[in-house]
Amino acid sequence: MTKLNTDAVNTLTVREKQILKLIGEGFSTKMIADRLRITINTVETHRRHLLEKLEAKNSMELIRKAFRLFWN
Repeated sequence: MTKLNTDAVNTLTVREKQILKLIGEGFSTKMIADRLRITINTVETHRRHLLEKLEAKNSMELIRKAFRLFWN
């Protein structure tokens, strides 16, 4: 298991945190876009930034890391 970069959490924007929460709740990209009234492309960009910042390979790893950072 890799060491989590807790400093990365401090670089997350409010919107990235919103999207991360919705991903964790199981919302699809389209559902997130509709809910936040932004484009699908914007959601995908935020998701890509989240993956980079939290050094995750996919959404499942992203949620696992987010859980450990925020709620554990």
